Amino acid sequence: MSAAPAKRSWPTLAMIAFIVIGALVYMWILAKIGVGLIATGKPTGIGVGLGVLILPALGLWMLYRTLAAGIWHQRLAAAAVDKGRDLDVSELPRRASGRIEPDAADELFNQVRGEWEADPDDWCNTYRIARAYDYAGDRGRARQMMKQAVDQYRSTPD
Repeated sequence: MSAAPAKRSWPTLAMIAFIVIGALVYMWILAKIGVGLIATGKPTGIGVGLGVLILPALGLWMLYRTLAAGIWHQRLAAAAVDKGRDLDVSELPRRASGRIEPDAADELFNQVRGEWEADPDDWCNTYRIARAYDYAGDRGRARQMMKQAVDQYRSTPD
């Protein structure tokens, strides 16, 4: 894998930690409210308390899934760089917003799609097409393909 995160990633990691801590505190408060409502012993309090307890449980599950996906995506990105197969988009024309021009993104997508169609079982090809979908603005397919790339990567005996 790659070395320690670059210095410029620390502000991002600090912000992620801040948001996670805030979410955990919020979930703890909700759980305490839920338990308090259940402790009243009244049927309405118990029902609402159980409903309130569902929120922190869902929140924890979503937080875990989001962080786990982010960690796996970073692992794939580092592994693709190590293999020399990450997408180089530094030379593609960009809009004032920084997004890649749609025509250039479509051309990149068509190129990467050809590579993926030649070997769809290669996690790196699937990772690359997920990135190409993202650059082309198709976030839904990008997430779907990135999930598939993670699954392929995890099943690779490397």
